Amino acid sequence: MAEAIAFYTLAVLILGLGVAVITTPKTVHSVVFLVLNFLCVAVLYVVLRAEFLAVIQVLVYAGGIVVLYLFVVMLVNLKRAPEAHEDPRRLARLGLALSGAVLLELAGIVVYSYGRVTPASAPAAAGPLTGAGNTEELGWLLYTDYLIPFEVASVLLLVAMVGAIVLARRES
Repeated sequence: MAEAIAFYTLAVLILGLGVAVITTPKTVHSVVFLVLNFLCVAVLYVVLRAEFLAVIQVLVYAGGIVVLYLFVVMLVNLKRAPEAHEDPRRLARLGLALSGAVLLELAGIVVYSYGRVTPASAPAAAGPLTGAGNTEELGWLLYTDYLIPFEVASVLLLVAMVGAIVLARRES
């Protein structure tokens, strides 16, 4: 009963902080609400007995990603008007073609992985290990069944990092 009360209380807090992230007018306050949201998600993982995920949530999201957001907020001047000129060195068509190629490749991977028929006598070693710890089961699932979403998330984080570097770099 106590777990259910904790779960629903945390769920309400997470939803409320998520709404506060997108509705607050000040950007720094939005990032603070985001940190609180990530910490509540970590507490929820502890309630659900996924301690490894809770630690990763705090280290990666509440630590690393939010610091990246704060640096971007501090480096980008939000009061400055948008630039009126367009960079003549920008290769918009090449970027569009490359993003289309990546999208087609991802669609091909999804079609290939879901269209493939698995034999009924497939070895059970690819699944989670019985008697293994939380971290080992997570590793097996992450690198077998959820490999494509894991790689897509890593590419998205790489694009976000490159975007933050481009925004932070000032050229005159």
